[in-house]
Amino acid sequence: MFLTVSTTGTPERPATDLGHLLHKHPGKAQAFSTSFGTAHVLYPEADDERCTAALLLEVDAVALVRRSKGKGKGGRGGAPDAALAQYVNDRPYAASSLLAVALSAVFSSALRGVCRARPELPGQARPLRIEIPTLPARGGAALVQRLFAPLGWTVTADAVPLDTEFPQWGDSRYVRLVLESDTLTLAGALRHLYVLLPVLDDAKHYWVAPDEVDKLLRAGEGWLPAHPEQHLITSRYLSRRWSLTRQARERLELARLAESDDSAVEEIDNAVAADTGVGTDTDTGVGTDTDTDAGTDAGTDPSDGTGERSVPLAVRRREAILAELAAAGAARVLDLGCGQGQLVQALLKDVRHTEIVGVDVSVRALTIAARRLRLDRMGERQAARVTLRQGSLVYTDKQLKGYDAAVLSEVVEHLDPPRLPALEYAVFGAARPRTVLVTTPNVEYNVRWETLPAGHVRHGDHRFEWTREQFRTWAGEVAARHGYTVGFRPVGPDDPEVGPPTQMAVFTLASGEQPREPRRTREQHEPYAKTDKKTDEKEAKAA
Repeated sequence: MFLTVSTTGTPERPATDLGHLLHKHPGKAQAFSTSFGTAHVLYPEADDERCTAALLLEVDAVALVRRSKGKGKGGRGGAPDAALAQYVNDRPYAASSLLAVALSAVFSSALRGVCRARPELPGQARPLRIEIPTLPARGGAALVQRLFAPLGWTVTADAVPLDTEFPQWGDSRYVRLVLESDTLTLAGALRHLYVLLPVLDDAKHYWVAPDEVDKLLRAGEGWLPAHPEQHLITSRYLSRRWSLTRQARERLELARLAESDDSAVEEIDNAVAADTGVGTDTDTGVGTDTDTDAGTDAGTDPSDGTGERSVPLAVRRREAILAELAAAGAARVLDLGCGQGQLVQALLKDVRHTEIVGVDVSVRALTIAARRLRLDRMGERQAARVTLRQGSLVYTDKQLKGYDAAVLSEVVEHLDPPRLPALEYAVFGAARPRTVLVTTPNVEYNVRWETLPAGHVRHGDHRFEWTREQFRTWAGEVAARHGYTVGFRPVGPDDPEVGPPTQMAVFTLASGEQPREPRRTREQHEPYAKTDKKTDEKEAKAA
């Protein structure tokens, strides 16, 4: 099996720069030993105007079989007793995961975009033409187009007939592939091949271990999070191991959100500290309804007038939310910024709530929520009522439309003020539930917290804390812009001087305004911690 990489140049930017990028001298033919054969690098042509590098892989089928003994199935795609298939197959002739591994081994520096001799070269886009004469494509030429075209390639994929002497036999599953682009770097092009060759072949020659997720994300950095076929790519690359596929998709979604927010991934996925599990919340519109409030006595009210230990404020808040949902007759509820799942857990205890969707940007928070709810041990009927989804609340999501109610409990204060309009539109303008409950701290009440220093907010991640007047002004303007009416409720003891510790706004969609029902999909009813194996199988069949 082999592939060629060609480029053109000028006297000022000679094509032979390809040799610097690949770290292989155009004047030499080189051989490299691998565990499954020998890889050769040579240059059929090399001058200032045009340069072509060829990677030829000679596969030792016997060595490959001996190396893979005791690691599962014998022949590729065959039954364990298909001994002949171990020796008679397409691996020496067709591009596959073997060629992808050879690319990584022989052109490792080029894949990383490193060139010590000419450090300016790896970042430069250049005319590239990649040819692979025999490429297995489970899904045909159409799938090849869907995988490469979104990455900036002009794709030519011609199906190879089973036998040119008998055209009536039809086409094989192989294509002759030509990729052309003037806008990509060589490192980017090689990373595309490293991931997509085994995806198209849909059969890796080695056992897929957990570290394959890291390999996929490294090679897919910058292009895989936004690829329209991301689910198919991750599923096939990871050999449909659902646990690894789910892990990869979670990390890719975090990468996409971080890129959209111009933030680091660590800043996005920080709703729960990795070592303590204590909520710290994020600035992406996804808050954590923790059981404590920073600067307070374990989240309790400082005094309830009885001299007895008061009820934790987080508990009072949930009780107030549940009462308002019951008054609104809400059956289908969104917990936006569900954090570690305390409110979701409380909602599940009331059978009147037939569908509960918790949304949070943090994978760690959702993992804790899944454990709290015991989704892996939950009965089928109960599990059908709850869904945990990863997402940011400052972006619209059509799957959140048409619900009876949405709850934003201790969320808005974690956003930078310039981002509040995005949250407002995503919830009130796009999702448009019939009822929206928003709770947030009342900054006037902070003087009643003996342990909270003057001038400090209740939580280190709070971007602001509103007075009662500021909250009412904001809520009134939001309601007017989006066709809602709004009322206000105190949560906790209502101090005659400074008001309650938590303030709640109850938004109700004005009469005549009708939210649209969402298109129900399997993802809306599949718990966050459940397997997506069946989905992967459907994707593979569709391809």
